[in-house]
Amino acid sequence: MADRRSPPPRAWQRMLSGRRLDLVDPSPLDIEVEDIAHGLARVARWNGQTTGAHAFSVAQHTLIVEIIAAKMSPEIGAVGQLAVLLHDAPEYVIGDMISPFKAILGGDYKAVEARLLDAIHRRFGLPIPLPPKLIKAVKAADTIAAYFEATRLAGFDDVEAVRYFGRPSGIEPSSLPLDPWSAGVAEKRYLRRFAEVLAAAHGQSGA
Repeated sequence: MADRRSPPPRAWQRMLSGRRLDLVDPSPLDIEVEDIAHGLARVARWNGQTTGAHAFSVAQHTLIVEIIAAKMSPEIGAVGQLAVLLHDAPEYVIGDMISPFKAILGGDYKAVEARLLDAIHRRFGLPIPLPPKLIKAVKAADTIAAYFEATRLAGFDDVEAVRYFGRPSGIEPSSLPLDPWSAGVAEKRYLRRFAEVLAAAHGQSGA
């Protein structure tokens, strides 16, 4: 009698580069920055609930966080800036889950995200784990970006935004590119900045 058992569920995603990324055991060899940039430029922050003609993408958010981090924590250097540019990189595979949904999903989501981020860091030569001081700097810049996005794009009033993100200081919103870009523009600008920072980070590390 023929074996009619169902095949195991597919746990990988095929990328436009041709890579096949396994979410259970992601390999750094299957990670390409072109796939990351393409995906992040098409993943919407805030579940798409933002103003403007285009979705506000994770790629654009990442570039804003890098601007903030460079101003608030210049001591992180190029290696730190590379970590900033990759801090949301797993979302090119798993999307941008809003924080309330992450809280509901709990540990399983975080485990998948952590495995992907480790593989991404290995691919581009970042230390694993990142130094605690760098993690803190990335989180601080990310939170400042979230405040400005919330109040400028996502309909939060100031009181509500301060409750969840705190009140930022030392950053002028006029210095940040908060008008949403098209996906194509976001992808190109992310790739250009990534190439600049990667070259500097490799030079800084002596690679």
